Formats: sequence, structure tokens, C-alpha cells
Amino acid sequence: MIVINVQMIVPANNALLKCVSVLGSLWKKRKNVGVPDSILKRIGVSGYNKPKRTPKHSTKSHVVVAKVDDTIKTIRFGQQGVSGAGKNPSTSKDKARRKSFKARHASNIKRGKLSAAYWADKVKW
Repeated sequence: MIVINVQMIVPANNALLKCVSVLGSLWKKRKNVGVPDSILKRIGVSGYNKPKRTPKHSTKSHVVVAKVDDTIKTIRFGQQGVSGAGKNPSTSKDKARRKSFKARHASNIKRGKLSAAYWADKVKW
């Protein structure tokens, strides 16, 4: 981390604008803007908190790069080859499956975007 301590006497507004411009460019260089985006490219998703199907993965059906505040986490979720009951299940068997899933995983769903249960509930159930 680079810390710059600037003390100067500014005679005119023009000089002040130049000083702000220089400090702004230094700030942009410090941020490492492209580093987290390499995670998105490697995983193959279009953005943070946007789930994607992974049909060629051996065990998990979806992947998401979850971001909450400064925490970034790659989460794989869902059993490959099994479909959820969906948002509007038509048969009583699917309604029971949906209700059981939500009851069984309720505490993990409450944990939020950094849990696989949250994403499975949102995408598959």
C-alpha cells in the first residue's frame, strides 16, 4: 500500500484541479481493478451473484461466484441430473418434495448468499 502525504499551497483553481487529477490517477492505480474479474472469467460466469448451469461438471449442476460486501466465494451447488420441483409444483409429490427441501435446509438458506443452500433454493426450488 502506498501512502502519499501531500502538503502544498495552491495559488489558483487551475493548480488545484491538476493536483486532484494526479491524486485521482494514483488512486486508480492502487485499486488493482482487474484482479477479481479473473475469477469470473476462470469460472465462466457473467457477473457476481449470477448462477450458471454446469452440465459437464461431474457432481454439481450449477456454479455461482457469490459476493457480499468484500467477501467473494465460488459456490457449486445442486445435484447433477436431478431437477427441483420448481416454483409452482403441479403434483402433490412435487409439492411435498419442495416443502421437505425448504424445511430440511431452512437454517442454511437463512445464512444468505454465501451458502449453497441459498442458491439451490433460489435456482432449483
